[in-house]
Amino acid sequence: MSEVPPDPGEAEEPTDAPVVPHIPGPPGADAGGGDDGDFESIVAGLTPEGTAGSPDDGGPGVLPADVSVEALLDDIERLTGERDDYLNRLRRAQADFENSKKRLQRDAEGRADAVTGRLVEDLLPVLDACDGAIAHGEAAVEPVFAALVQILEKNGLERIDPAGDVFDPTRHEAVMHEPAADDEDPALSVVADVLRIGYAWRGRIVRAAMVKVRG
Repeated sequence: MSEVPPDPGEAEEPTDAPVVPHIPGPPGADAGGGDDGDFESIVAGLTPEGTAGSPDDGGPGVLPADVSVEALLDDIERLTGERDDYLNRLRRAQADFENSKKRLQRDAEGRADAVTGRLVEDLLPVLDACDGAIAHGEAAVEPVFAALVQILEKNGLERIDPAGDVFDPTRHEAVMHEPAADDEDPALSVVADVLRIGYAWRGRIVRAAMVKVRG
């Protein structure tokens, strides 16, 4: 059976594949090429000349004609001076802030000590009553009194009980006096007896100890 020749008037069916134009490579290129080197050569041939920067267009490192090195040095010196001035002001402001912070903290601590000191002063009659009860043999009071004093001592209370110590007028109040013994130095005043316990609160004397002095 013989093949039927195609009808010349019948149109060929269109295909979906895009038509890729052939771009000839540079002279001397391999006819079967198509590698990256050929493509870069083609792009390089299509790129217009003169698009890259040149020293004449004021590129990096080139000063404008109306700016001198001396003017730049003057600006640098001026800006450096302004920077140093701002830094000095900042340091002074920071130092003032730290000093103010410390002063406020000291004032707050002083007010707190004053308030708690007044509380201790209000407790002195209670402490004296406990001391008197213990001295009269009230043993039941002693544990409660010891616990109260322990709590106060943890927060800054100091009992001043100077029996046998050298007399200190800043911590002791002499209300009685007796002469020194024959074997004692008459120029040395010693606490012979404590008539009332004294108290200090965080280094501040709340009440001096009432004592009898010998010597």
